[in-house]
Amino acid sequence: MPTIAIVGAGPQLGLAIARTFGSHGHNVALISRNRAKLDDLTGKLAADGITAATFPADVLDRDALTRALQDAAVRFGGIDVLEYSPVGGIDSTTLTTPSATEPADVQHEMDFQLYGAIVATRAVLPAMREAGAGTLLYTTGAGSIDPVPQVGNVNAAAAALRNWAINLHKELAGSGIQAAHVGIDVSIGMSVIPDFPTAQPEEISPVYWELHTTDRNKAERVFSR
Repeated sequence: MPTIAIVGAGPQLGLAIARTFGSHGHNVALISRNRAKLDDLTGKLAADGITAATFPADVLDRDALTRALQDAAVRFGGIDVLEYSPVGGIDSTTLTTPSATEPADVQHEMDFQLYGAIVATRAVLPAMREAGAGTLLYTTGAGSIDPVPQVGNVNAAAAALRNWAINLHKELAGSGIQAAHVGIDVSIGMSVIPDFPTAQPEEISPVYWELHTTDRNKAERVFSR
């Protein structure tokens, strides 16, 4: 069976992506910092008849992230799809506007979003190149495309990840490996901003399946209302 590894797995979008791919016959490797939360997600997937396993790792710990993905590949016989969604890195206490941003304000977000994605990709891409097949999907908020001043430091790092993912798509064209960026222009589950559109995670997760299957020529999809 093919396997998807979800880095930054959580109870909303991560779980929905796991269910979408799992319902199409994929094993699921769940990676994030909190083992207890991962175990809860695994239990929910098992109740749906989906085979899943947990591999706790902090994306800021590059060695631990690499080991987690390597362990997942050993457990399931390889990783066919990598989904990287570092949304948990946003810290509301450290958000800055562009004019107030110091280099250190962006550094954490770069570590979490761009550098974590690079580390995760380097852990799985060599085997995908050898097989001539695979999918690499990277998630950001839509501020990576249309930035919002209140989250200037986050948007700067997200834009860097988007740029890198789309460039990777271009590099891998014709190799059998798909790389794509997903920009999410809604609040997931419930709105935290008055009048901002919302969507349920189950409405968003099919976008990832489509990029893996029918939209492999696309470098980017934006989910919006």
